[in-house]
Amino acid sequence: MNDPVAVIGAGPYGLSTAAHLRARGLPVRVFGEPMVSWREQMPAGMLLKSTPAASTIDAPQPGHTLLDFCRATGGPRYESDWDIVPVETFAAYGLWFQERLVPELERVRVVAVDRRGGRFELKLDSGEQFTARAVVVASGLSGLAHLPRELAAAVPGGPAPGGPVSHSSHHRDLGRFRGREVVVVGAGQSALESAVLLAEAGAAAVRVVARGPRAVAFGTPPDRQPRLRPESPFGRAWSLYALSYHAVGFRRLPAPAREYLVRRVLGPKGAWWLRDRFAGRVRVTQGRRISRVTVGDDGRPVLTLRGDGRVGELAADHVMAATGYRMSVAALDFLGPGLRSELVTGAGGPRLDAGYGSSVPGLYFTGLPAAASFGPVMRFVCGTEYASPRLAKAVAAMHG
Repeated sequence: MNDPVAVIGAGPYGLSTAAHLRARGLPVRVFGEPMVSWREQMPAGMLLKSTPAASTIDAPQPGHTLLDFCRATGGPRYESDWDIVPVETFAAYGLWFQERLVPELERVRVVAVDRRGGRFELKLDSGEQFTARAVVVASGLSGLAHLPRELAAAVPGGPAPGGPVSHSSHHRDLGRFRGREVVVVGAGQSALESAVLLAEAGAAAVRVVARGPRAVAFGTPPDRQPRLRPESPFGRAWSLYALSYHAVGFRRLPAPAREYLVRRVLGPKGAWWLRDRFAGRVRVTQGRRISRVTVGDDGRPVLTLRGDGRVGELAADHVMAATGYRMSVAALDFLGPGLRSELVTGAGGPRLDAGYGSSVPGLYFTGLPAAASFGPVMRFVCGTEYASPRLAKAVAAMHG
């Protein structure tokens, strides 16, 4: 049986999974642009909210941590919880990891996957077609950007970086907003850091709009973490420890509980180090819900806000939705309709077994699509430590 295992995606989860599969002696073909979301869909100058310890891509052998990369390249060493990792450094680390452990990466796109006779048939945008024994979907955030329906209704053609409404994933260079008034919708790290970077890039005025009355908040510095609670990659808390190191138990929770926890645990909050940069630079409107968005003849969006019994309008030159990502099987349009119809879903994603296998034999999911089964740790790079060895072991057992 010479058919390979196909890995779709070359971000942290795709690269980590491929490295573990290769270490088990399985033939692997990996497709995608390496670290493309980190290199092209995040603003220049962004800093990672995750600590260095939570920013390592898991490998099957030692010598490939973020700190190993720093040592090998002679750059600044990121190792303590006080060290803040630039996105450019993390993207370079991912490329270094790929060159060392997944050198045969193919920078082409998978456009179609179907299953016939116990095998998968894949088609690439190069025109090549081939057969695989198993498929791992590690496509990351591609196609999953979430836009609230009120914003989506204002731009029937979809959000765009040069239009009145965009998504934060559209922007690498925020200098295009110099001298303009920008409203950022959201309250998570992406929203708050984008707002700061916009202000620092010369935007005339930046305002964050958030639904919750106290939605804009920041984390706790390392020296103020509770000492009598266990450590996790995200801070000291029993819940975070359980979700980080015992994610398999998450699968046993009822679907509504899993969906709630994926959205709420480790939810919207700015990093502790962002607070001082935010204060005095960014205006905040909290406790107001966007009920309607219109675009005037001058191209300026106008938001109608409701809350506390009041209705008001807010105009700007541009609205940026930093409203995160939502898993949708329909967005994985490279999967054939037959495959998508066979997938059993729940809690907002495909239902997976303990080895990350779906209801379609031989079809596996990791990263964000696996969060519905294994919890919010799958939204972060450190989740590769849990996911990749288990997935590779399961694939080797079933398809080796």
